[in-house]
Amino acid sequence: MGWLILALMGAVTFLYGVSTHAALLCLLVKPLPVLALLGWLHDAPPSDYRRWISLGLIFSLLGDVLLAWPGDLFVFGLGAFLVAHLAYLKAYLSDCKRLAVLPLVLALGVGAVLLGLLISSGLGPLLVPVVVYATAISAMLWRALARLGTDVPKRSALLAAGGAVAFVFSDSVIGIDRFVAPFHAAPYVIILSYWLGQWGIAASAFSQTKRI
Repeated sequence: MGWLILALMGAVTFLYGVSTHAALLCLLVKPLPVLALLGWLHDAPPSDYRRWISLGLIFSLLGDVLLAWPGDLFVFGLGAFLVAHLAYLKAYLSDCKRLAVLPLVLALGVGAVLLGLLISSGLGPLLVPVVVYATAISAMLWRALARLGTDVPKRSALLAAGGAVAFVFSDSVIGIDRFVAPFHAAPYVIILSYWLGQWGIAASAFSQTKRI
């Protein structure tokens, strides 16, 4: 219950900070929901899966701070989230290694459409970092979807897949808002879908069967 209260307090305060353009307040409270998820995740059964998800949350926490920090640290934030996605990818591979052609095609399709849209709008010096990041998050989505319909516990597979989809959606809105067509509601859509995605990914560790 304590972790839930911390997460809600951080989320509500951050949304208030966004609405009032209080940059310092946003910087101070933005990490709290993911920090709460890390604390909550400690109660999940120990496994390689949980360890990799925890590492992903730690780098997500770093990415949250870098993206909220005064000044343009976008590339550094992108790098932190790149490592987070690689950690999630490793977690998904720890209990499912099937090829899963349909999820692969879906993930590649989503990545290609979004990347094409961003490139057509002009990425300049950010082209290479964005391409690398898009590849990593597409791979993360593929492996999350690949766990569906396997011997992986159904609840864990559904939560991880839903979390991955929400995370990809959040990052897609970031790209569209930053490079294509900024819109007023973007900060709210981005952060709410991001928190939902991180919750789904973290919650998937509670439905894991213990593996030796």
